[in-house]
Amino acid sequence: MRQLLNRSRTFSVHCTSSRRPRARILGCLLLFLLAISSTASTQTTGAGYDALTPSLAANAKTMHATIRRNLADAAQAMPADEYSFRPTPDVRTFAQLIGHVINANWFFCSQAKQEKPPTATTNHEQLTDKAALVKALNDSLAYCDDAYSATTDGNFNQPVQVLGSPGMSPANTVRGAILMFNTTHNNEHYGNIVVYMRLKGHVPPSTASAGQPRK
Repeated sequence: MRQLLNRSRTFSVHCTSSRRPRARILGCLLLFLLAISSTASTQTTGAGYDALTPSLAANAKTMHATIRRNLADAAQAMPADEYSFRPTPDVRTFAQLIGHVINANWFFCSQAKQEKPPTATTNHEQLTDKAALVKALNDSLAYCDDAYSATTDGNFNQPVQVLGSPGMSPANTVRGAILMFNTTHNNEHYGNIVVYMRLKGHVPPSTASAGQPRK
């Protein structure tokens, strides 16, 4: 566990800054994978590889269901007075980290559905209140639930265009790719959340549920 925390601290410093270039995301994901590889049996995310099927749509739904549960449980478990915690001065606070995930959920899932982002004018990274952030996170996850549920193998490869954003140009891709990217992004930042919780002495939801039978 000490080795995991040392790796995770490095991951947190390099991958939680709100100012980092988007081009570093792949490197951050690799760091995250290295951080969890040695403790996969205890730091489980809940869905084993035996849940994989030939259906890309089914796999996307399974992975979303797992990470959405971990994110919601973590946001609820972190005490309100620790939402202002940040491991080092140059990274996001816990509140900003949750807000970033909320923003991304609304954006990516709206792009998969080819809708205007419902909260495009709201920057949830500016929120500091736990209750407001927990509600906003659950709302964003429920919105994504619809996007994943409506995705089938028939429309997984449906061509879509992702809107441009500051520093990012519009992109032509497919519906399923956006949803997989969203799941990857959520897992990336759940890795950050685990570090924040561990540093404050809390057990992350994925660890807490590791000994429970999978449903």
